Amino acid sequence: MRVGAWAVGAMAVLAAAPAAAQGKLNIYCTANQEWCQVMQTEFAKRTGVDVAFTRKGTGETYAQIRAEKDNPKGDIWWGGTGDPHLQAAEEKLTARYESAAIKDLHPWAQEQWKRSGGRTTGIYMGAIGFVYNKEGLAKKGLKPPACWADLLKPEYKGEIQSANPFSSGTAYTIIATLVQLMGEDKAFQYLKALHGSINQYTKQGPAPGMAAARGETLIALTFLHDGAMNKKRGFPVEGVAPCEGTGYEIGSMSIVDGARNLANARRFYDFALSPEGQALAEKGESYQQPSHAKVPASQFSPDLSKVKLIDYDFAKYGSSAERRRLLARWTEETKVGAPQ
Repeated sequence: MRVGAWAVGAMAVLAAAPAAAQGKLNIYCTANQEWCQVMQTEFAKRTGVDVAFTRKGTGETYAQIRAEKDNPKGDIWWGGTGDPHLQAAEEKLTARYESAAIKDLHPWAQEQWKRSGGRTTGIYMGAIGFVYNKEGLAKKGLKPPACWADLLKPEYKGEIQSANPFSSGTAYTIIATLVQLMGEDKAFQYLKALHGSINQYTKQGPAPGMAAARGETLIALTFLHDGAMNKKRGFPVEGVAPCEGTGYEIGSMSIVDGARNLANARRFYDFALSPEGQALAEKGESYQQPSHAKVPASQFSPDLSKVKLIDYDFAKYGSSAERRRLLARWTEETKVGAPQ
């Protein structure tokens, strides 16, 4: 649906101090915990809405929304990799909505909205890479990896951590990236070989980066902006964009179909796309590229203009059937299933 005068009125409410309680909103948040909390606090302060959020991995949240489709408990799904949002849109688990702010977004964010039939939109962009612990590598006399091929070197055996693609959108993006970069058979040969060097598959995407920051693993496969977050916090980490090229996410936002608090979900949607809402990323220790064209990236954000990005096929790898097929093959090759 289109928002006309109603949208103007809603944004006016956002700008005013709330005079009374304005209902409830339940957010499924798949961005960083700190950013989730900032968005919860700021939206509640501006509107008087009683906001609650649940933080899980993107794959976990997609599965939860599917399980709850006949009795939705969440109102809006905010953040996380775009592929699962597209899969949810394909299954009509999410609702169409056209915010007045769509026209002000970067083309890649608008295209996400269009390809989903108006059921999801881009709120940020981030690239996959490696994050390594400088002190840990130096103690072992190892050079940092520069390319995907480097990760298969024997000196890195047992020193790499990644997430589980069943629960993590980050890890699914890695698989889809390698398939597009290498071709499917070569990509799975690579993933099978890489499996021998993985010390743990975590449930959520940011966890390997935190492990690298704490020195619990030498190398993490994650988004470069998660490495930037931990570097800003003072941890001895650096991020690397793979020399062969890499994939990227369009972090997305979707309203749950059948949301109990639909009006407030739309209010949050508009707020999250506004310059004021997008500018909160840095306060939430998040360093992605914002989707609003007038909001600059943080000085601490990775410079994506210097990253060799592949032409990521969001339509194909954002489909439910392709996700199921790739995850089944990953399990077949690695013998690793969904986390319990």
